[in-house]
Amino acid sequence: MALRKASSYSHRIARPYTRNSRSKQKAYIKVIPFSKIVKFSMGDQASFRNGKHKFIVSMISQERVQVRDTALESGRMHLHKIMEDNSPGFYFIAVKVTPHHFLRENKSAGGMAGADRISTGMTQSFGQVIGRSAIVSPGSPIFIVSCADEKTARIARDALNTIRPKIPAKTRIVFERRE
Repeated sequence: MALRKASSYSHRIARPYTRNSRSKQKAYIKVIPFSKIVKFSMGDQASFRNGKHKFIVSMISQERVQVRDTALESGRMHLHKIMEDNSPGFYFIAVKVTPHHFLRENKSAGGMAGADRISTGMTQSFGQVIGRSAIVSPGSPIFIVSCADEKTARIARDALNTIRPKIPAKTRIVFERRE
């Protein structure tokens, strides 16, 4: 079954839900879905730690929103591909949000004869876990790209602008120089 559209979850104010119990009988959630994000940091991490990268370009959220792990992973992959094609080895990328929140859906059957026996309505309305999302606060960074020179930083800024439609929030790109 296909995923629900992002607007079902993204702008809804949600309380972070991560309930998990060591005892299977006490847990509402029996199976925890794995995070789709493969790597949270990539590139030249040693140069970033040592302070050799003088430019930092970051994507910052301007509103409180839930971002699915699939959106974060597609943005990370696209950003990595653009940076690796244009300036291989002279950058560091970090995904700064972690998808801990569980997304639930109370599935109901529609379009079938006898669908009233399949869907439970609100009698068991907790719902099944269908994915994970990160709850992003206003002003917090989503992606950070650090670069050694200004040319690579401009490429990073353009790359962050291309992945803007993948994130379901109003974002701004901040270009800063480290001393």
